[in-house]
Amino acid sequence: MSDSAAAPNSAAAFGVYVHWPFCLSKCPYCDFNSHVRHAAIDEARFLRAFETEIATTAGRVPGRTVTSIFLGGGTPSLMQPGTVGAILNAIGKHWPVARDVEVTLEANPTSVEATRFRGYRAAGVNRVSLGVQALDDALLKELGRLHTAREALDAVAIARQNFERYSFDLIYARPRQTPQQWQAELKRAIGEAAEHLSLYQLTIEPDTPFATLHKSGKLITPDDDSARELFDLTQEICGAAGLPAYEVSNHARPGAECRHNLVYWRGQEYAGIGPGAHGRLDIDGRRHAIATERRPETWLTQVEATGHGVVTDEVLLPEERADEFLLMGLRLAEGIDPARYTALSGRTLDPARIETLAAHGFVARDRHGILRVTPAGFPVLDAVVADLAA
Repeated sequence: MSDSAAAPNSAAAFGVYVHWPFCLSKCPYCDFNSHVRHAAIDEARFLRAFETEIATTAGRVPGRTVTSIFLGGGTPSLMQPGTVGAILNAIGKHWPVARDVEVTLEANPTSVEATRFRGYRAAGVNRVSLGVQALDDALLKELGRLHTAREALDAVAIARQNFERYSFDLIYARPRQTPQQWQAELKRAIGEAAEHLSLYQLTIEPDTPFATLHKSGKLITPDDDSARELFDLTQEICGAAGLPAYEVSNHARPGAECRHNLVYWRGQEYAGIGPGAHGRLDIDGRRHAIATERRPETWLTQVEATGHGVVTDEVLLPEERADEFLLMGLRLAEGIDPARYTALSGRTLDPARIETLAAHGFVARDRHGILRVTPAGFPVLDAVVADLAA
């Protein structure tokens, strides 16, 4: 296991998340803060607002050393490379940046956006995450994606030429998907993946077009048993290929874990910049849960008027912070140190509950006391966490 993943929750880290909220189209399964605008986006004006919010945020938490930066969305690969470079320069102007900083940019695997990869690399991006989602043209169309499977694989090849580190996403447990189909698709994906894959089961999110179709019976997803079979198959195939799950939905070769996402899952500090971004910052010894205005144009005018787009800034109670640490940390294969939970909450996890969950094979503790969810427990992770937190 890599140094970054060897000791649960131990390494100091500080992440900066930057949200670009615009997409060319809205996927029918998506509930992210993404918006389609038919008029041209004033990219220069948004850049000035990003720079302003970065400066304001750094003023609240000065001196942090940035270990990871993640440009997400929306579709940040719609930004010009010069804009990305200016955002990274603003971060470096206001915070020290680690020499080995991980800088990830989410990208759509279209031919147009792939042509910008060299520019993103020159701007300072050193890792890309591609939203491939499927390797079947009919399924891509059903998922509302604008690229073909060929385009996606071509974009992966361009990413491979320009970046030492890259990842891509796939969605499984889709309507009508059989284990045989998923096995073939996943093995094909692994053949293209250098070090990292994010593999998500399709979930029906409220207030999305897929939710409407699902409610009317026009979209039928696999039942629980079928979804579990696909999950187990995913673990088996990825594990055999040297890409074990280090988090419920993320698989990587040892040492290739996404460092930025580990910041979230380990309960470490991160700043959220841009419309609808979230942050967790330690100010005066207390953990602040921060969120910005979701509507892009409203966020923009608020930043121009006040220097930031923050709409909520809540100090988490000790038990709230501890529960969040439990919820996020148990997603990781490395598990959590219960002593940290005790330090945060002032109470210990119930040994009887741990013993009962262990007897059912859902959790395990090692000789150092680290608590982990087992492969059998991951499919019922929400119930495991709820039981422990009760």
